[in-house]
This record gives sequence, C-alpha cells and structure tokens, in this order.
Amino acid sequence: MDMAKCELTQQWFVKAAHDLGTARKAAADPDPYLDMAMFHCQQAAEKAVKGFLLFHDVEFEKTHDLDALVSLAIPADKRFELWLETAHQLTPYASASRYPFTVEVSREQFERALTTATKFCEFVLSLLPAQVHPPRECGKRPGPATA
Repeated sequence: MDMAKCELTQQWFVKAAHDLGTARKAAADPDPYLDMAMFHCQQAAEKAVKGFLLFHDVEFEKTHDLDALVSLAIPADKRFELWLETAHQLTPYASASRYPFTVEVSREQFERALTTATKFCEFVLSLLPAQVHPPRECGKRPGPATA
C-alpha cells in the first residue's frame, strides 16, 4: 500500500474529525453558534468523501457540493447511493450558514445534521482499511496523553 497516499487519506479524516469536534463545541457554548456548527457538519462529510475519493484515485474538483462528490464515489462503492439524500441535505450548509440573511438554525436541525454527518463519516471509514483511519474514530476528541 502506498504510504504517502495512506497518510494523505488519513489527514482528510483527521480534518473531518476536527470539523465534527468544532461543530460540537460551537453548539455546546452557552450562546451557541448553530449556523457555524452546521457548516462544520457539512465540512466533515465533505472531507470524508474526499478522503475516500483520494484513496480510490478518483479525481475531484474543488467543490463543496456533496451531491457531486458522493456521485463520484458511487462507481467505487455502490453503497454510496444510499447516502445521496444525506448529501443533498448537508450540501446547502457549506455556504448558507456563512453569509448574512440566512435562515436561523434550530437545535433540532443541528442535532440531526450532526448525527447524519457523524454516521456518514463512520460509513466512509468503514469502507477503508484501518491504516487510513485517524488515531481516534471520526469526530471523537482524543483523550489526555498518557506516559
């Protein structure tokens, strides 16, 4: 297995985990930023599918369109077809939550997006060998270092 490709793939999943962690932190604040938390849910899913595509040598353009990215993954694994609706639901959060005049996000919407993005990351990781998984599962914050 190409170690450079494995390391780069793993980095996509590390960043996806960081996005899920950031979403949780933004939502946990006493004055939560749910709109930005939603953005990070979308980003986690996007980075997970990009890691998958990279691992399978599928070229992709710079895009936040999860519909397009998941469609590119289907030839490598047909099970991505089951995630097309999820991609469609999460795609708008790439930009809608980052600009003025957007719709307010409810706690329920955020919780649904976080659950969906987490399950999607877990699904994508389940399709790849352990060598490309981040040190901890997708979205879980590493515990304290031990000596």
